Amino acid sequence: MNIKQALKRKNKLVGEIAQEFKKVSQYNSIEEKNERPYSARESMKNWLGLTEELITLKCKIQAANSSVNDKIYRLSELKTQCKMLKELGCESGTHYSKWPDEKYITKVAEIGILERDKMVKNIETQIETIQDELDEWNHKTILN
Repeated sequence: MNIKQALKRKNKLVGEIAQEFKKVSQYNSIEEKNERPYSARESMKNWLGLTEELITLKCKIQAANSSVNDKIYRLSELKTQCKMLKELGCESGTHYSKWPDEKYITKVAEIGILERDKMVKNIETQIETIQDELDEWNHKTILN
């Protein structure tokens, strides 16, 4: 199994774990006269087993990725930076005020929209480069 396949399996396991615990939670305590469609004990057993599988898989992925962890962490932080920069207000000029005692306010941005957008584009280029490198790594690297 390569890392790409392992990551897909990891995501599937996360969903299956959530489903099994939902069954435990939903069907553990039911009205006496109602039929129990799922056994809470069986779902609990499945939940615990899937969690163990997930832990093992995450450890294998982490070990296989040890030489590219810097890229993984950088990618995560660049995505965060990009998201935050996109939300940065860059308004300049005169605007209607939302306060009744002021009719207009004038804003001056230190970092303008063009500069911000250029920064975002630069970060997005870095993200694409790192993502391409990691995609290749994930495809060719086999878990032990």
